[in-house]
This record gives sequence, C-alpha cells and structure tokens, in this order.
Amino acid sequence: TLATKTFASTLHTRNNNFTKQGKSKDFVTQLNKTTTFIQNYCPNTTTFSPNSAYQTNLNKLLSLLSSNSTNKNGFYYTTVGQNNPGNTVYGAFLCRGDLTTKECQDCVSIASKQVLQNCPKSKESVMWLAECMIRYSDLSFFNVASEAPMRALLNTASVTDQSRFMQLLADTMNAATVEAVNGGGDKKFGTKKANFTSFQNLYTLAQCTPDLSKSGCEKCLTIATNELPSCCNGKQGGRVLIPSCNIRYELYPFYHESTVPAPEESRPNPQGAVKGKKSRNSIVIIVAIVSPVVIIVLLTPLVLWIISEKKRRKINPVPVPEESVEISRVEFLQFDFDTIVAATNNFSDDNKLGEGGFGDVYKGMLINGQEIAVKRLSKSSGQGMDEFKNEVVLVAKLQHRNLVRILGFCLDGEEKMLVYELMPNKSLDYFLFDPEKAHQMNWPRRYKIIEGVARGILYLHEDSRLRIIHRDLKASNILLDENMDPKIADFGMARIFCVDQTRGITKRVVGTFGYMSPEYAMRGVFSIKTDVYSFGVLVLEIITGKKITSFRESGYAEDLLSYVWKKWNDGTPMELLDMRLRDSYSRVEVTRCIHVGLCCVQEDPNQRPSMQTIVLLLSSHSVTLKQPQRPAGYISSKSDQSFLRNDFENSEKSTTTSKSARVSVDEASITQVYPR
Repeated sequence: TLATKTFASTLHTRNNNFTKQGKSKDFVTQLNKTTTFIQNYCPNTTTFSPNSAYQTNLNKLLSLLSSNSTNKNGFYYTTVGQNNPGNTVYGAFLCRGDLTTKECQDCVSIASKQVLQNCPKSKESVMWLAECMIRYSDLSFFNVASEAPMRALLNTASVTDQSRFMQLLADTMNAATVEAVNGGGDKKFGTKKANFTSFQNLYTLAQCTPDLSKSGCEKCLTIATNELPSCCNGKQGGRVLIPSCNIRYELYPFYHESTVPAPEESRPNPQGAVKGKKSRNSIVIIVAIVSPVVIIVLLTPLVLWIISEKKRRKINPVPVPEESVEISRVEFLQFDFDTIVAATNNFSDDNKLGEGGFGDVYKGMLINGQEIAVKRLSKSSGQGMDEFKNEVVLVAKLQHRNLVRILGFCLDGEEKMLVYELMPNKSLDYFLFDPEKAHQMNWPRRYKIIEGVARGILYLHEDSRLRIIHRDLKASNILLDENMDPKIADFGMARIFCVDQTRGITKRVVGTFGYMSPEYAMRGVFSIKTDVYSFGVLVLEIITGKKITSFRESGYAEDLLSYVWKKWNDGTPMELLDMRLRDSYSRVEVTRCIHVGLCCVQEDPNQRPSMQTIVLLLSSHSVTLKQPQRPAGYISSKSDQSFLRNDFENSEKSTTTSKSARVSVDEASITQVYPR
C-alpha cells in the first residue's frame, strides 16, 4: 500500500557527537541531510531467528555493502550464502547520483547499521535515508524492476497557480526521466530545472538502479511519476520512493548542481520582468497570443518524432553488441584497485599463492574479514580483454557447488584482476603430483573429487541456463576448498553454445597440450565431447598419480593413455593404481573409474559417453559401459606437429554445426549468449 506522509512527520534529526569530536557545524549539517532517516519497509511474511545462518549471512552482506560504498556509480549488489539453500541473502545499495564518494560512504555506512535496528527479524527489508537506499532479501531482485513497495512523501506548503505548476512539474519530470533512461550513463540519473516564477525555479530528479534495462527503468519511473498528482497535488515538494527507482522535486536546489549537467529551461517564463515602457496589459496580451502558438510549433515536431521513434523501434530495433550488454550486467562486481592493493598487502610475496600461465594468484583479506584469492593477469599474458570479459561474465552467471565462485573483478588502466572466493587447499595438482602431499589424497578423497568434477561439468553442459564448453579442464584448474571438495576454475577459454548447437570449429585452438582431444588439437573441432576427453585424462591422472604430459615408461608405453590401455588389455588394471593407495581403495570403484576414463578418451567423439551417463555410472553400480577401444594417440613427433600446422593453414573458415542449420561463428573466445 502507498504510505503518504509529510516531510515534517517523517524527517527527524539524528543525535550525534560529531561536534564534540571537533567536526565543523557545516559538516554536521551536511551529514545529517545525507543520512536522515526517511522510510523503511519491513514485511513480516518471512522472518529469521536470532543467531541463525541467515542472520550470519545478513551481517556479512551488510558489511560487504558498507565496504564497497566507494563504487564510482554509487551502486553495488552482492550475494552471500549461495551454497547454503534457504539462507542466501541478496543485497544492494543505491546512492543519489550527485553525491560525492564520501557522502555516499557515510550514508551507506549508517544505513547498513540502522536497517537491522528498524527491521530486526524480517528476511526482506528496504530502507531509505535522505540520499541513499539499502535493500536486502532472501529472493534475488537484480535486473528486476520492482514496483512495490511504494512510498510517497510531500511538503506541507502549497504553491499558487496549482494547475500551471502541476503541468510544469509533469513536463520537467518527464524530461528528467528521459535523461535518466537514455542519458544518465552508468548511474541512470537525471535532473532538470525550469522557471516557475521570476524568482522561483523548479528542480526535479529521477533515478533508477543501474542494473535495470532502459525499458525497466522507464517503466519504473513512469509508475512513480503517475503517482505525483494523487500524492502531491499543488505541494511545493515531494518524492516517490520505489526500490528500483525514485523521483523528487522541490522549489529549491536539493542536489549538487555542480556535479550534474547544466539544466535546460523547460519553458519560457510568463511572469518575467518587463523591460521598456510598454504597459503590463500589452505584454500580457502578447504573451497570451504568442505563447500557445510557440508551444504548438515547438511541441509538434517533438510529438511526431516520438511517434515515429516508437514505430521504428517496434519494427527495426537497433542491435546492441551482446558482449557489451553482458559485461554491463556484472559491473556491480567491480572492486577498486586500492581495495585490492590493501587486501593483498600490495601484492606481497608472502601472500602469493602461486603462478599461472596468465599471471600470479594472491591471497587477500577484505576489510570485513572475508578471505579472497586475486588472479592478477600479467601484462604479457595471452589472456586479453576478450578472455577477461568472458571469464567475468561466465562465472558471474554460474552457481554450482563444484564451480569456483567469483566475487568481483578490477579494471584499472592496464591492470586486470579477478577476485574469487579463497580455496585454502589450492589446486588438485598441488597434492596429486607432489611425492609428499600425495599421501593426503587417499582413495575415498580422490573418488569424491572425480564425482564432484563430473557433476560440475554436467552442470556446464546441460543444467545451467547456458551450454558451456570449458576447453581447458586439467588438474591445475580444479581447486579444493577446506573440505577438499573440488571446484572447477579458469573460464577464460570457455565457449558458449546455443541450445541446439552440437559442435564448433575454430582456427584458434586454446587449452593445454595432452588434455586436448585429437579432433580439437588437429582440426579445431570442439563440442561437449571435448570436455569429456579432458575429463577422461584427468580421471586417469588421479588414479595413477602421473601427469599426462610427463609420463614415460621406456620399452613399454609411449604415453599415459597407451600405458593404461596395455594394463587394461592385459587384465591387470589394478597395477595402474598409485602405489600410495594400495592400502585404502575399493577395487570396484577403481576398476569402474579406469573403465570410464578409457571410454572418455576414445578417438571417435561419438564413442565417448556424455557427462550425464558418466555421473550416473559413478553413482550407480547397476549401469554398465561397453568395452572401450584403443584410446586416441598423441602428437609427439615433429612431423605430426608440422601436419597440425599445415592442417590449420588449409582449413576452411570457422563454422558452427547445429541440429538444424550451419551458421558462421565468431572465432574469439567470447561468443554471443543465448538463454536456455
């Protein structure tokens, strides 16, 4: 329901001790104006218990909002507790678009503390201070134009000539709305000023949360503007508050005019001072005759343009580059460079977790105590802006217990960094291929890792709203959390498929030699079976404890796959098992995993099982696989590598094959996104 109250009854001054601490009176006044409580919304439909998991996540979320209140566009959105169903908390704050960073920081800091006092048990809450809003819920609201709750506030004083004022208000507020929707930039913020009398100006403001689309922002502001005649008719000031947008008007400058574009006059001033010796009656008559004509002449082209623009948009919408849309949707994840520097102690060597092909990884801690891992891409790394955007967009969309969770990213000049949840046990290769640490990887733990990785890949291939081919599955890209549960990482080389697409062809082969399937390494053909092949190699590495790229057994086998095949063919598969596992293993599980691994590395992609079948095989002993054939060989000689280069030079342009048609596909690592 709409709650309409006066400013006098809803605005109150906070008790504070700033003057005792030596702050100036002007500073205290400005701070009070910014952080004064206005309204809150606390439904009691869903509540949480004290000291519950939800409250813990909520406290963590409010701390994150407060620590990220220096975001340049005055908006931040985050989620806490994704891996804890029923206790996930979604939250955001929005500062008025003209506020300085310090003003926004002060407002959000106070709001994050006060919201729990006002709504101590509600799982959903919205609170508005004078110049900022904070919001949280147990349901995701990002990218959604919320129409409720709505709050309207008004000034008790009335204006003269109310009908003319309301018409001027409608015109000026509509102009501010247009600016917020189309010209508000990252902030979706617009202001307009117009003359009401010779000594009074009307100031209007419209703002949406930056996550909204243009149509969503326009819809929200239209709903708010339509409320003005019923709530604030003829009043000198008023505002309408909705979680996704807000509007306000006053007869005084309530925003910082120096920080917004110079306003345009909305209409001529009919009560301006008269110069010369002409009589007042003559001026009134001239204005009365000329003004309607001028207004009609000025508005007619505008009305015709609006009508034609609406028709044009319906018939021929202007396409927007998909990657631009996608990266803008995750702008709320951006961290300041200074925040990352402080968290990692200026990238000290003591905080370095490891080094990768694209750069170094550092351990860090945010000011709220949350531990993070920062992948700082080296300037000479092969991962360019496309791969960087690709990884941010992909991982931000994916939510699964076996996928690493991204917390944010940082773009600052030449610096490109990805911020992940910290995996305290580093990566699988850190344990698997170390003679001493491998003892910690007993068979139950290895089997759990195989199952977890399989579930994560199945999610990428079938269960997420995108069909994603990772293309770089390997032991170093499997991270381990505090419970040694696996999480797939490093999506810089991933590709997105549309729903009916079965394979793609590219001249740009990326990945790690040894894990790449033959059809991908030699012809650039990739599909979900490309990841299945890599998974098979990974499984055989986990069982044997040997690297695919370094295994050699002179006089017996040329590579790991040949070695495994010979042992399987000889009927002695248990000899493949890592010597350190001989005292703790399940013969049935080991045999089944070797069988699965060999089936995954078949040369013909059609002979490889799907991840759905693999997950079923690993969790059920009643399902069987057909006997595998000899696995695919590897390119090991110079002549083979020469053949590979010639094959690329003579290959046709990149194409994509779907079940219904053949269409061209971009060869870059990031492709257009198709919803599932």
